[in-house]
Amino acid sequence: MLRARSAPLLLLGAAGVLGCEGRPGRGPGGDSPPGDAATDDRSAPRIDVTGAGATFPYPVYSRWISEYLARTGVRINYQSIGSGGGIRQLVEGTVDFGATDVPMTARELRSGGGRGVLHVPMVLGAVAVTYHLPGLGAPLRLSPDVLADLFLGRIARWDDPRLTALNPGVRLPAADVLVVHRADGSGTTYILTDYLATVSADWAAGPGRGKDVRWPTGVGGQGNEGVAGTVKQTPGSIGYVETTYARQNRLPVAELRNRAGRFVPPTPESVTAAAAAVTATLPDSSDYRVSLVDAPGATSYPVASFTWLLLDRAPRDTVKARAVAEFARWALRDGAGAARELGYVPLPAPVAARVDARLAGYPAPPAAR
Repeated sequence: MLRARSAPLLLLGAAGVLGCEGRPGRGPGGDSPPGDAATDDRSAPRIDVTGAGATFPYPVYSRWISEYLARTGVRINYQSIGSGGGIRQLVEGTVDFGATDVPMTARELRSGGGRGVLHVPMVLGAVAVTYHLPGLGAPLRLSPDVLADLFLGRIARWDDPRLTALNPGVRLPAADVLVVHRADGSGTTYILTDYLATVSADWAAGPGRGKDVRWPTGVGGQGNEGVAGTVKQTPGSIGYVETTYARQNRLPVAELRNRAGRFVPPTPESVTAAAAAVTATLPDSSDYRVSLVDAPGATSYPVASFTWLLLDRAPRDTVKARAVAEFARWALRDGAGAARELGYVPLPAPVAARVDARLAGYPAPPAAR
């Protein structure tokens, strides 16, 4: 994974097939831009597009796809099978686009037949550290080293002196810590472990970063739902979920100390600040395969990430490829409100504008590839 320096928010496990009957209008190549209302031009050819991948953005993709169908008549069938499945199906050429919470590795990119893959950031998300400590009275505060040692099993009691020092005036219980982690591979785990490996040499040398790592301690839960449910039912537990799951389950979230030394909760503003801080120095040629964890800035939340659409740089079907690009451009321009309603964080405006401009030239003519 490329890092901008030296290197989201719903997760639904069920697969979704999107694309229902709607009023067809002009497609993305017609006279009306995607942001305009649909027309009644029923002579326009029907376009059917297939995609697969990350579960994390499925709810917002579902909303966007439904609205885009009503406006343009373009049908998009998206199956939320996980980031790994989306990457695999794109590489194998069985879908028109993929989706992932984890940027493709150099090895995965090489396996794509030499055609190359374009990473298109669509929205932002964050991983929250949540816990069950009845009567705490204030948000739990955690530093990078203490968070890593909690998940490494080195801090086994809530009244550990390192925890009490970070939380003066808060009465932490004299109870054991139970770590709750994902039992399945996930982009949520990747984002958290990317952060832990960045801030902790011991974590980097031990479990490392990945969608599925060998956890030194704790119990596993299936999906964000499983982790949230176990934390909610188990006093003394600590876990990690994407932020919307914490909000939906009314679970408290920790304030994490960022690079600037400030304790910051995961909010739309702090996630946007992290993305803005990292992307401000990216060149125009960036492929956006960048990590947003441990971002600089006083208000940046340190465990944030993009989620990406994956487009073949040399697509077999250029008509469908163009349809996907126009859908993505419409979503970036007109889909921010729906994203916020569903708990996602839209891209910072400068990033959205740069991505939109890049998509305007996709797919490139064969001579330009």
